[in-house]
Amino acid sequence: MRRWIAPFGIALSLTVTGQVEKLPVYHTTNKPLADWLVHPVTQEAAVYRSADGKDIVLCNGLLKRAFRMAPNLACTDFSNMSNGQQLLRSVKPEARLVIDGTNYNVGGLYGQKEHGYLLPAWVDEMKDSSRDFHFEKWYTTGIIPRFHWQPVFKDRAAPKGAEGVDLAMVFRAGDQRLKGLEVIVHYELYKGIPLLVKWLELKNNGQRSFHLNRVVNEVLAFTEEESAVVGTPEQMKKQHGIYVETNYAFNNAMRYDISDQTTHWKTDSAYTSQVNYNYETPCLLEVYPEKAPGIDLNPGEQFVSVRTHELLMDSYDRERRGLAIRRMYRAVAPWTLENPIFMHLVSRNDEEVRNAVDQCKAAGYEALILSFGSHCNMEDTSAANVRQWKALADYAHSRNILIGSYSLFSSRRISDEDDVIDPKTGRPGGAFFGNAPCYGSRWGLAYVEKIKYFISHTGFNLFENDGPYPGDVCASTTHPGHKGLEDSQWRQMELQKSLYHWCSEHGVYVNAPDWYFMDGTNKIALGYREVNFSLPREQQKILNRQNIFDGTWEKTPSMGWGFVPLTRYQGGGEEAVLEPLAQHLSDYRQLMMQYYGAGVQACYRGPRLYDTDSTRKMVSGVVDWYKTNFEVLNADIIHLRRADGRDWDGWMHVNPNGKTKALLMLFNPLSEPIKRSVKLPLYYTGLDKTAIVRQAGQQRVFALNRDYSIELPVTIPAGSFVWMTIQ
Repeated sequence: MRRWIAPFGIALSLTVTGQVEKLPVYHTTNKPLADWLVHPVTQEAAVYRSADGKDIVLCNGLLKRAFRMAPNLACTDFSNMSNGQQLLRSVKPEARLVIDGTNYNVGGLYGQKEHGYLLPAWVDEMKDSSRDFHFEKWYTTGIIPRFHWQPVFKDRAAPKGAEGVDLAMVFRAGDQRLKGLEVIVHYELYKGIPLLVKWLELKNNGQRSFHLNRVVNEVLAFTEEESAVVGTPEQMKKQHGIYVETNYAFNNAMRYDISDQTTHWKTDSAYTSQVNYNYETPCLLEVYPEKAPGIDLNPGEQFVSVRTHELLMDSYDRERRGLAIRRMYRAVAPWTLENPIFMHLVSRNDEEVRNAVDQCKAAGYEALILSFGSHCNMEDTSAANVRQWKALADYAHSRNILIGSYSLFSSRRISDEDDVIDPKTGRPGGAFFGNAPCYGSRWGLAYVEKIKYFISHTGFNLFENDGPYPGDVCASTTHPGHKGLEDSQWRQMELQKSLYHWCSEHGVYVNAPDWYFMDGTNKIALGYREVNFSLPREQQKILNRQNIFDGTWEKTPSMGWGFVPLTRYQGGGEEAVLEPLAQHLSDYRQLMMQYYGAGVQACYRGPRLYDTDSTRKMVSGVVDWYKTNFEVLNADIIHLRRADGRDWDGWMHVNPNGKTKALLMLFNPLSEPIKRSVKLPLYYTGLDKTAIVRQAGQQRVFALNRDYSIELPVTIPAGSFVWMTIQ
């Protein structure tokens, strides 16, 4: 039994080495479950045994995954308990490794007579293979965070520690050529959510090195989503009963599904009873990075694979699926919930920084970020520069204002020696941004250390890392951070993650326009076209609401940032900017209310937040309103109507576990007031009989319809908005 050190205050987890007979017996239940997206499910995530002792079962009341243990370990049941869906149709290995150019299965059984479905009685007749990795033992721990996150705001997103269980299965190689190589397959099951996280550890306890060509950490033969006699895998739907996300995603899409580098839906040649004439149904899921790892695992070393988050879905409804994904982020990446109120300062000298700090304090802002184009250079670690910025950070902290800066990694040219080498030409270039530095070059390795040094010695609290590593491969064989092309992506990815882990562990909030949430980043852009901020303000308001609407389907409000150009940005005339601020108070207020009313922080980019006392009062008034309603405004959004400039548009926050169950934001883009009856879907508020709608000190009581909705009469002023709370 081993004792683990508990990070950031969670309960100590004890490793329990498996004795199956000591596990509680799993009992099937038909008890109807509460909707986990509305009411908390209190059943523990736990490990059980089957009544006959042949199977080990992971279950939390929402998700069940069962494994036959002999003659080798294999998953035989993967069920969504909310709707009774069985996801598996066939037994496959628990993982697949390509080592020194040879394929090896980890676990798995053979001899299934039909691959369109799986009967439990068949499993008793199935056999193992002597060359596979064989199941040896199991143990459990509580969920242990991968890094020791230190919140910036301890009272806002206090780390309580995820509740659940980690079931680890240990395998030994059957092939004597792999003697000393141990594989540990982890299954991490969370409480209160149908979520399982899977990853592998490979430990080289032997005397020689092993070359890891590929590590496939998940192989699942799913039931097909649809049948088509003729059709290619690209034309057919993939399994909608599961959402899969790993911590290996990049390409600046601001969306995971496009950034994903690891999810592969393949055909299954063993499935000969499928309807598709050419056996091309995409019903076999494999998870691995296409261009990684390609590394040598030397004696005494350990390799950890990507982490696969498997979230079970019970609906095709876009909103419900999005709510489930957002709930996943709240569970596994709580650092994304902090959401500080920040200004993006364009500064030319230190005095402008002090003035901005004073304005942030006066207006109720919490943080100041030195924007691109400012006079802060985090790569300059000279004593004079560090001393200068430490003095400014000390001043900000004396005013209870956090401070940080922008720094660009990629989309820049450094030198022939340090840039990414294109494998096609053998020369610099061919990167995602054309020319870009290699993280494994001497410059790239120094960049990581310079950023850490600067932050450590100045006391900066925020780091805006533009152009983070976007997945470039590099054919250089002289860069010290990787051996060559084959390991270049994996090694660079690990360097980028290590920087973000370090930031999280040192209480540094990270904005980064790429999908590194699972490794410590806090916020990404909503998704917008930058040149749109040079358009007239009237257009910007509608386009911004479209960006908010579109960017919050699968991100929580706190995970995205928007943009407000206080001064000229990428062109545009006076009609595009807010300066002089006092002359555009109405537009300024509405832009603020749009973002804060969505729970989304925007980059208010310019030299100041206010220019007159009336402007200050307006800004601080909106911020005070946001802080008063912080809990519900940071709750999930229900999308009501997308802005189109023709009629009302808006959204509604829902918080079934809060005192305020919902906050409604409705906008009128027209030049005359409008009166409408708006149907509000209140199912996800948790209300079931009546709803009290409050607006400007007045309240109305509504009985809920059978579909948990109400018809709300509203009047929205011309070119303006209204907001209401629901209890």
